[in-house]
Amino acid sequence: MWEYVLVVVIIFLLLILSASIKIMAEYQRIVIFRLGRLLGIKGPGLVFIIPIIDNIIKLDLRTRVIDVPKQRVITEDNVTVDVDAVVYFRITDPQKAVVEVQRYDLATSLLAQTTLRDVLGQKTLDELLSKREELNKSLQTIIDQGTDPWGIKVSNVTIRDVALPDEMLRAIAKQAEAEREKRSRIIIAEGELQASKKMSDAAEYYQKTPAAMRLRELQTLAEIAREKNLIVVPGGEMGKMAGIAKAVNKNVVE
Repeated sequence: MWEYVLVVVIIFLLLILSASIKIMAEYQRIVIFRLGRLLGIKGPGLVFIIPIIDNIIKLDLRTRVIDVPKQRVITEDNVTVDVDAVVYFRITDPQKAVVEVQRYDLATSLLAQTTLRDVLGQKTLDELLSKREELNKSLQTIIDQGTDPWGIKVSNVTIRDVALPDEMLRAIAKQAEAEREKRSRIIIAEGELQASKKMSDAAEYYQKTPAAMRLRELQTLAEIAREKNLIVVPGGEMGKMAGIAKAVNKNVVE
């Protein structure tokens, strides 16, 4: 009879011992409440607690990621867009994360959603599309200030996607096409301007050097004479030079 009692006592003590020993990893902490009163923070390593009397809450100190769902935002210039983001945060004070807020992860997510709508609603569509990095830093600073009393550090906020309505996408496409057409016309005009300057320089040179002008005329007539399907009827001295060019070309062909 006493042997059975001894076995039961030993099993009971082993169960109490196993329940009183907790092993915490390097990235883990436990907040201990003894009879409802905050006892402190323990870990990492081997931690002893009193079963039934002590209540523990285990926390992970590694960086966590919150996927902020798409938020409907009306920009300052009255454009409706859907924006979603990603928030990176970690626990810096386990005691505050347990005592100061009921669910720190849910509270951080809801704060990120409201901040996203408030901040982006004060920006125009162009700012939202072109100043993404600046907006990320602004969101990170505001959310981090809001979560600081909870012992939460927000390390980064990234706007992941900005969904525009179809009519706005068509308007942006037309604007981009008009901008490309504008640049094309500017490039063509600049090319014509440079060509006209070169032609003006060439005309001035030919005026100063008549011999160069004659040689250029002969070269042009020789090129024309190669085209057998063209008939050129020049006059004056140009006619004489054209005849010479045709004769030379005929002899070369024969």
